Amino acid sequence: MTSKTVAQLLSQDVTLQDVTIKGWVRTFRANRFIALNDGSTINNIQCVVDFENFDEALLKRITTGAAIHVTGELVESQGKGQSVEIVVKTLEVLGDSDPETYPIQPKKHSFEFLRENAHLRTRTNTFSAVMRLRSSLSFAVHKYFNENGFNYMHTPIITGSDAEGAGEMFKVTNLDVKNLPLNEDGSVNYKEDFFGKETNLTVSGQLEAETYAMSLGKVYTFGPTFRAENSNTSRHLAEFWMIEPEVAFMDLAGNMDLAEDFMKSVLSYVLENNKEDLEFLEKRLLDEEKTKPQAERSDMSLIEKIKFVVDNNFKRVSYTEAIDILRNSKPNKKKKFNYIIKEWGADLQSEHERFLVEKHFKCPVILFDYPANIKAFYMRLNEPDSEGRETVRAMDILFPGIGEMVGGSQREERLDVLKEKMKALDIDEEELWWYLDLRKYGTAVHSGFGLGFERLVMFATGMSNIRDVIPYPRTPQNAEF
Repeated sequence: MTSKTVAQLLSQDVTLQDVTIKGWVRTFRANRFIALNDGSTINNIQCVVDFENFDEALLKRITTGAAIHVTGELVESQGKGQSVEIVVKTLEVLGDSDPETYPIQPKKHSFEFLRENAHLRTRTNTFSAVMRLRSSLSFAVHKYFNENGFNYMHTPIITGSDAEGAGEMFKVTNLDVKNLPLNEDGSVNYKEDFFGKETNLTVSGQLEAETYAMSLGKVYTFGPTFRAENSNTSRHLAEFWMIEPEVAFMDLAGNMDLAEDFMKSVLSYVLENNKEDLEFLEKRLLDEEKTKPQAERSDMSLIEKIKFVVDNNFKRVSYTEAIDILRNSKPNKKKKFNYIIKEWGADLQSEHERFLVEKHFKCPVILFDYPANIKAFYMRLNEPDSEGRETVRAMDILFPGIGEMVGGSQREERLDVLKEKMKALDIDEEELWWYLDLRKYGTAVHSGFGLGFERLVMFATGMSNIRDVIPYPRTPQNAEF
């Protein structure tokens, strides 16, 4: 008899058949009812034990967290809450779990406590649901690009360039830090290092993806990226996953179309395939919202928020237009924003982004044509506007509850303009000679965007802390597990 999963058994109508199942005990009550879960679904299956026919010593070992193997008859359930249950014929304890020390007892645990036990937290309903959704979203990403003719490319994790010009990078070295080789001027002699030069963990695969787009046409990356930002917030990680498509012969309008279509597609996929997990997380969120003051509560439930993105056309608004809206908005005039918008050129904060989406337009928003001086060097420069202000062909997609979800741009394809921009920002041409080569040999309009995968998982699960949507979060002062 082959072992079935809980998900398979609960979806079967066929009863009065012998089945076998393995899983972990969630609860054992009245010496009779075992709630068993194997990770295949948010739901447990009830296993009913006739305790008079089982050895007492064996029953004592059925504790929360224990791994067991059950065979029995699948019958229609007598009790509430489940359609079928198993009448146990044989029961074997595969792995004991000491109830005195097992941390994940059947009671409410704080997320902080569960982070300290991240190796066991997926044995709770919330985290098993979150991680199944993460897995589904990941599959949906690959499915979308595969069906739309993209080639998947693995960009280097170790790199010599800083794609964002952010400077907040983790150094990679095999030099002995207690005995560094020095040059005459006292600086570190990186020629003696493994790669013969300074190297870092990547902050983005974009520049390398551009090189492949300029020969394969449509490519995307989906891999880990690293930022040595000392940000201890609920929105920052030092290690996270990025999705970055790059497409040749595509301008900013095409880039916006692609990003909108992509977001709608992956979110539609989980609406269809993760109903039970979403319903559970929605209920969890509603319970959490009840503890907040009315003003801080969300207008939409979790599933409504996801449908809001899937069902609405994204509104496209220029940065200049957005600044006018914000400057004249009530919260700005009444000084309710933490960051008051005074003039063109301000870098928008998440409170401004959320105002535009949730209050003003009431739909997802794509902002485009940002001031050149607040964006990266590789973004295509526009002609100055009527007031002589310089903007770039950049775009950000803003979502309800979370603010910026996607950042992208048409890339600067003109060699002379790109060189000027690099010079102004003190970016070494020799370091990026290969990137400049793309503009020498068959240059063309091309565009792409980046999406922090954990932001997407936060949005789809309703989790408010980014540490709770990645298996083992890496944050300042924390690299546990």
